[in-house]
Amino acid sequence: MKKALPIIIALVVISIVFVGIGIVNKGKTTNQRRIAVIPKATTHIFWQSVRRGAEKAGEDAGVKIIWNGPKRETDREEQIQIIEDFIVQKVSGVVLAPLDSKALVPKVEELFEKNIPCVIIDSGIDTDKYVCFAATDNYVGGIIAARRMGKILNEKGKIVVVKYVPGSASTTNRENGFIDTIKNEFPEIEIVDAQYGNDTVETALQVTEDMLTKNAELDGLFACNASTSVGALQGLRSQDRAGKIKMIGFDTEKALIDGLKEGIIDSLVAQNPYKMGYEGVKTVIAKLDGEEVPRRIDTGVALVTQENLDTTEIQALLR
Repeated sequence: MKKALPIIIALVVISIVFVGIGIVNKGKTTNQRRIAVIPKATTHIFWQSVRRGAEKAGEDAGVKIIWNGPKRETDREEQIQIIEDFIVQKVSGVVLAPLDSKALVPKVEELFEKNIPCVIIDSGIDTDKYVCFAATDNYVGGIIAARRMGKILNEKGKIVVVKYVPGSASTTNRENGFIDTIKNEFPEIEIVDAQYGNDTVETALQVTEDMLTKNAELDGLFACNASTSVGALQGLRSQDRAGKIKMIGFDTEKALIDGLKEGIIDSLVAQNPYKMGYEGVKTVIAKLDGEEVPRRIDTGVALVTQENLDTTEIQALLR
């Protein structure tokens, strides 16, 4: 028994050490801030750029970023469920790109009631129960596209608009900015058709082909986001009208940049998704630290053309 006593004491000491380490590590895990970043979807390059910005902000501040979003940009119920799960997990804060300006209101207001700071990015929401809205000025983006269309058509002609989906505040604002400006500033440009392309390249392609088939004489086309722009480009190719109809798109997917270089896309309106993710997380952290934060952050918008594509400013935006 005497021989066994030192061994028993040693085992007890080792156990105490390991328990102590476990308690310390558990404390560190519990105390580390966790910020949930919820995009509209996870597949598009746009949202991956948002993720990179969010993770860089988290890295800079020593904060854990938890990334999760719906598979499709029309699945409102899945996005609502994801928010509910994060509430149960008691995350420190949320950065959210709401799929629908109305359907997500109850969950955003629940976050507010539970004192979980929420920053809205990319697309607006019909409540004021959030910390900050960090996004492109999408209405201005539509104005930029409309004025470019007026210039390249010499202020007259027939055009079509490929919209996105009903309820998406960001793209609705782009569409309204474009349509309002065409009507107010270019009375000799006629919008002969405008249809929703929905959330996939395939559906946007079908809608574009339908409008092209119905309108033999067209001078221009505006598409309001990445998927509608890629689908519209494919539709112009399939109808052998690429380059014959002046196209202005939105966002900077590789296929769109390639189309711009080829000259079959006249121009693209570019956002800064990396900055949305970075500023979204940074603002949540500032709020948690008790700092005053801005109510609105404009993350910028620019027109990309063949002429300015290789400039330092545009290349930095594209990267």
